[in-house]
Amino acid sequence: MRPVHITDTTLRDAHQSLWATRMTLADMLPILPKMDSVGYWSLEVWGGATFDAALRFLDENPWDRLRIIKQHAPKTPLQMLLRGQNLVGYHHYSDDIVRRFVHASKRNGIDVFRIFDALNDIRNVEVSAEAVKECGGHFEGAISYTVSPVHTLDTYLEYAQQLKDIGADTICIKDMAGMLTPFRTAKMVSALKEQIGLPVHVHCHYIGGMAPMNYLKGVEAGADIIDTAVVALAFGNSQPAVEMIVAALKESEYDSGIDLDLLFEIAHYWEGVREKNKLKRGVTTLLQMEVFSHQVPGGMMSNFISQLELQKASDRLPDVLAEVPKVRAEVGYPPLVTPLSQIVGTQAVINVLTGKRWAVVPQEMKDYIRGYYGKAPGPMDDEIVAKVLGAEKQLGPDIRPGSLATGSYEQAAEEIGDLAHSEEDVLMYALFPNEARAYLELHQEGAERAVFLMGEEANTVREEDSVDVNQIRELVKLLESSEVSEIVIEEGDTKVVVRKGGSAPVAAAPVAAAPVAAAAESAPAPVAGARPATWKTITAPMVGTIYRAGAPGAAPFVEVGDTVAEGQPLCILEAMKLMNEITAEEGGIIREIAVANAEPVEYGAVLFYYEPVA
Repeated sequence: MRPVHITDTTLRDAHQSLWATRMTLADMLPILPKMDSVGYWSLEVWGGATFDAALRFLDENPWDRLRIIKQHAPKTPLQMLLRGQNLVGYHHYSDDIVRRFVHASKRNGIDVFRIFDALNDIRNVEVSAEAVKECGGHFEGAISYTVSPVHTLDTYLEYAQQLKDIGADTICIKDMAGMLTPFRTAKMVSALKEQIGLPVHVHCHYIGGMAPMNYLKGVEAGADIIDTAVVALAFGNSQPAVEMIVAALKESEYDSGIDLDLLFEIAHYWEGVREKNKLKRGVTTLLQMEVFSHQVPGGMMSNFISQLELQKASDRLPDVLAEVPKVRAEVGYPPLVTPLSQIVGTQAVINVLTGKRWAVVPQEMKDYIRGYYGKAPGPMDDEIVAKVLGAEKQLGPDIRPGSLATGSYEQAAEEIGDLAHSEEDVLMYALFPNEARAYLELHQEGAERAVFLMGEEANTVREEDSVDVNQIRELVKLLESSEVSEIVIEEGDTKVVVRKGGSAPVAAAPVAAAPVAAAAESAPAPVAGARPATWKTITAPMVGTIYRAGAPGAAPFVEVGDTVAEGQPLCILEAMKLMNEITAEEGGIIREIAVANAEPVEYGAVLFYYEPVA
């Protein structure tokens, strides 16, 4: 017997691929003990986009989420996805931040670190891998799989050997775009087992429907671990359903030994969550089946759809998908995985929406072409490089990109000041300064007045608090005997959330008004009457948020009355998680600034009025 091991991705990759990373901790808690009892090799619960999404959209502290999950699932190793030198962000962080983040992740509950680099550049993995080994974690080195003229079995084996040399415990084939086929899987797994000799973990997104066949051929070839998701969050852009894979391997030498009845019990719970929140199923469409042509990963496809909806340009999706392979070829065939999927995808969207290829280039794309993200797998188009960089030279091969990252832990701690109460708070700020500051400010007030509920007992609530403790206890009893799962009490400035079940504390802070961004400024008053006919406009090429300066606290790029040259930066448009530099199309004088700092703008909104100069 050679039973296959299974990793469950429901709590991270599956909802990132299908539900835009909107699964809440409240959705997870009731079913975690049962998922913990299945016997999975690991539960993937953290990392990837779940870190910043918790802050941006769910008003959840990602560190709290990890700690609480660990409390409710103590038996199964917890796994995270780590983007090498990018950690859980979209650009390189300093070695100091990388090491501290890895140690903090291990300390707070992560056991298995799946580390990948979008370019398969080993230099971008070395520091995080070393940190994992230092803190006693399991280092799973992941190969970002793609198909291109420069990606071959030999290049993948070479990279796998590099991962082994820096201490990898397992090797993962990361098929983020669903591009693997069954016989390629068998060939690759066999070669890795024979030539590298480490356990092999196969991770496939369903997308075009190949994943179940890939798993079967991979297991036959010697794969040790495979990734699946509960059926309510499987298929489509996600992973294959665990119920299907477990049933398929029954009565074979690869039988996982997992209890199908328990899996279906868990599946019914998640189906209820899906129906309650009116969330989509994973379905493979013709567009997704065409992945073998456009090579767009599931998460990237979800982002395209949601972003084009925001731009009111959903009908342009086919054009964007046709543009992606063109952009990818022009910049050296990077695998389409975070952050390169966002960088290439955003460039494709901009090219399509503006109708001017490479006229607007995000800062991240400029940095990638410069070589700051690592070595491109193949040669770049010389004309594109010259157009984007001008006379600037690309980074030499002897310079490790991560060594250029700035920003120390001490700097971050000084900047966030008293808002941070732990190393984790400082790291959260170092990675996502705007989102972390907003979260910490919102939750700072009343932190001392938080009410904690555990099971049927309410911890100490002071006499001056306006909520009746006995009322809370009565409500807890009522919840236990009803179908209601949560009740919110608001008395004065205090808010208490009473939830059914669970052994971990649930905190409820007093109600506070949403903070006003410290950097926000009032927009200049519009010019009275009609503007002169000689004035022209600079408009937003997509939906996003405008930042008038390149960094918090820095001076604005331009003010009214400034004379600007062609190509001069005017502002930053944050869109699709990237910072897009908006530049002057020609020389002129800024006559009016039509937006405030940190203001959301719609596609086509006027940002500046300027008067051209000869």
